[in-house]
Amino acid sequence: MTTARDLAIVALGAAPDRPVEQGDLSLALAGAEVFDLIEAKALVLDGDRILPSAQAPTGDPLLDEAVGTLVRQEPYESVEDWLWRRGRGLSSAYVEDFERGVPTTRSRGHRIPLRTSRTELADSAARREAEDRWASGEPILAALAAAAGIRDEPSEDAEALAGETVTTVLAAVGDAVMELEAVRQRKAIEDAAFDNVWRGF
Repeated sequence: MTTARDLAIVALGAAPDRPVEQGDLSLALAGAEVFDLIEAKALVLDGDRILPSAQAPTGDPLLDEAVGTLVRQEPYESVEDWLWRRGRGLSSAYVEDFERGVPTTRSRGHRIPLRTSRTELADSAARREAEDRWASGEPILAALAAAAGIRDEPSEDAEALAGETVTTVLAAVGDAVMELEAVRQRKAIEDAAFDNVWRGF
């Protein structure tokens, strides 16, 4: 399994009273893919720039898709630009991939994290592995989950998140999520103002 898949599994298992915003999760998943592709030696970071390495199959269809979309010309792509481009609709892509390849069940509920009907993974080795990693408090997974709004910001493992690469990716994810929230707030204010204008007529 990969960090991105583990994060998606954790999100699918999130408590119904703490729904996950698809946009936030998509950005966090794109960040997780950066870590997975570094581990697969498909890319390296030079500052905040993503430099692709030799293209080789990772064995994961979504990661292979991600590798195929890496910008391979200078000045290359920043981590932030990657998050916005790759992250578009990525949470739905992971849910759909799970539904194709991993046993799932559908349940109806009032508060749904990812879809109008909630996808739940059946018991499987992949789900158990992700849950074990989650229970262990693995720092990168925990930090990405916090950015996606699945859990509160972890504080006890700050030292484990040291290193320029980790810091660069997590900072970019955090900034992108905050920017997305600012966009949501502006839209809510604009919508409210529009409604008030119509009520005045």
